[in-house]
Amino acid sequence: MESDPDRPTRRSPSPQPPGEPRWVAMFHDPVSGSWRPGAESPDRTPVLYAIGEMTQVKRARGDEVAVALWGPQDGEWQRFDPSPAAIAPEAAPPPPGDGAARPGHARLAERMEDRRQQVLMAGLSRAGLYDLAPDDERAVRTLVDQVDEATLRRVAHWMALAGGPVE
Repeated sequence: MESDPDRPTRRSPSPQPPGEPRWVAMFHDPVSGSWRPGAESPDRTPVLYAIGEMTQVKRARGDEVAVALWGPQDGEWQRFDPSPAAIAPEAAPPPPGDGAARPGHARLAERMEDRRQQVLMAGLSRAGLYDLAPDDERAVRTLVDQVDEATLRRVAHWMALAGGPVE
């Protein structure tokens, strides 16, 4: 029987991660046929972000992507649907009603903000803009606060091209 390249290969289901229940993304390694943790956190948000990032990287390499999302529910392990529709921001649990941030959420937000700023500053440097005026710094802060990382990477790429050698 011939294998269909469009049909997913048969693989064993993801095993439950060891230890106390927390959010864990398990990725399947087709070479070894095993499942390995790719991201884990007490908060769901960083794990969902990691799933998206790792999936993009694996697909860019032409690798097959298989992921299982495990998390806590009523103090026990529960397997959740990791599909894009299921992990959309609307599907994430709401923040606590008392206004307190979810554990880890503030650190993730700060780290992502730093990454976006680094991307933008690298693009400006490649374009030859090293010494920023206060207005420039406000513009950078506005972009970092309001634009997603993928868009900032694209803008930084344009700046790098603009700052490149003239042919």
